[in-house]
Amino acid sequence: MHKRVPVIAANWKMFKTKDEALEFIFAVNGHMPSTDQVESIICAPAILLNLLVKREGENLRIAAQNMHYKDEGAFTGENSPAQVKTAGAEYILIGHSERRNIFNETDEEVNLKMHAAFKYDLAPILCIGEELDVRESNQTKQVLDNQLEIAFKNVTKEQALKTIVAYEPVWAIGTGKTATPQMANETIKDVRSKLAHLYGNEVAMQIRILYGGSVKTDNIEALLEESDIDGALIGGAALDHNNFLKFVEAAKNK
Repeated sequence: MHKRVPVIAANWKMFKTKDEALEFIFAVNGHMPSTDQVESIICAPAILLNLLVKREGENLRIAAQNMHYKDEGAFTGENSPAQVKTAGAEYILIGHSERRNIFNETDEEVNLKMHAAFKYDLAPILCIGEELDVRESNQTKQVLDNQLEIAFKNVTKEQALKTIVAYEPVWAIGTGKTATPQMANETIKDVRSKLAHLYGNEVAMQIRILYGGSVKTDNIEALLEESDIDGALIGGAALDHNNFLKFVEAAKNK
């Protein structure tokens, strides 16, 4: 049985200027636990990637928040997988609910981006999640199974093992509503069982599954105590470097 190394990923979304980003990275860099204890990741705007990568210590990793699935082309304002890779990012956030809801990203595009990530040796952090009406009509499992099925279409076992899955109930993002740790864990168990269906139990037991959605310093420990929650994808609360350090510390003690 492989121990799953916990992951703390801060999603900065469209926050932080160059100076604010530098202030953050200088404040946290020397305090990151080794990567075999916690994988500590900052998901930064594309324009800040190179700046952060140049200053990341050996235990901090940088992710991009989005990319196009094509190698290159006439797509003004987009970034290609090769550009993300050469900026030095090692991870790529794929299918975040804001990309799906605001920018109309489809499950099929999510799958294309998964394949683009593997082509360029980027580790995907695949986001899945359900809206409130889905949760209230007890369709959560069905919706998440469908998102997973399409996202992992034609993805090999070896590639699946490189993927981190982030479960984010859309109704809990930035709303202050959090799925209870038990609710989150039950849903994440369902996600793992779907991965087992796709790849077998041994692979599913190795894939890290994170929880995201109004994660705060006062609920992180309770979330991490659950059996199947392997870390967190954190938005607003992780913009403060002191909070980020607390999240990482909580994961180190998992």
